[in-house]
Amino acid sequence: MMGNQTSQSEFILLGLSDFKDSSIPVSMLILLIYVATLAGNLIIISLVATESHLQTPMYFFLSNLASLDIFSSSISASHLSFDIFTGNRLILYSTCITQVFFFSWFVSTESFMLEIMSYDRYVAICHPLRYTTLMSFHLSVRLAFSLWVLNFVCCLVHTLCVLRLSFPDPTTIPGLFCELYQLIQLSSSDTYLNYLLLYTEVSCFSVTGFFITFLSYIYIFKTILRMKMKDGRRKAYSTCSSHLAVVFIFYGTAFFNYLHPKTKDLLSGRLVSVFYTVFTPFLNPIIYSLRNTELKSALQKTLSRMGSAP
Repeated sequence: MMGNQTSQSEFILLGLSDFKDSSIPVSMLILLIYVATLAGNLIIISLVATESHLQTPMYFFLSNLASLDIFSSSISASHLSFDIFTGNRLILYSTCITQVFFFSWFVSTESFMLEIMSYDRYVAICHPLRYTTLMSFHLSVRLAFSLWVLNFVCCLVHTLCVLRLSFPDPTTIPGLFCELYQLIQLSSSDTYLNYLLLYTEVSCFSVTGFFITFLSYIYIFKTILRMKMKDGRRKAYSTCSSHLAVVFIFYGTAFFNYLHPKTKDLLSGRLVSVFYTVFTPFLNPIIYSLRNTELKSALQKTLSRMGSAP
């Protein structure tokens, strides 16, 4: 019997059912990572908002990235922890579609945000005299707003196209939560339009954006190596290396996660999904805090003010 978008009321999420014997420790670990993710990213957002010397395009984009990490991890970690703890692997169709839309929106926006941050570093290091002209704060706000809106519209189109699909009854999703690519794969309908939209967007934006970021950093590091002042070289390297580490973690796990979807019915594939959706948002604020001297200095000043307050 085949279900469709009107009769299909729920799906079965495979999740991390392999850990049923240790569900409580795994659930507690994920919850702790989620709380740490919230704390780390909220600290970055509050520092950028309160410290005047951090209110620059680079840190404005970083605060947007921190917000996206909070939103995306809230979808994945909270739902995954609940499923492991309760053992309930059923998810309503409406909840699944909502997850597809919001997770796709946040992840695609984060991809674009990383590309804009790469361009910001390229202009700041390779063309410092033109930085205020090419990357003003008002332009940064407009760019960030445009990214949020553009990806909202794109993901809304993808989600509306998913609503027209039919699914077998019952449908088991071999993942941690509902994702766009998985639903398209599992559908029993004609998915030509869905694949066409998805691969067009991925090839035109995500893959192209990754190579543009890679090329930008080739020029950035060539410029850094030509710098004569050690302090300037050290400062440029500290800000760029942290961002580059985040870029490689994000794209590396994302490409493995989506370009090899058949591994997601294996434990190894689902563990990669855990790293991609849970650990990456947790690692981002740590990487930026460890490598960025301005963030560390701002955090130390804030903590000292709090400690000296009556």
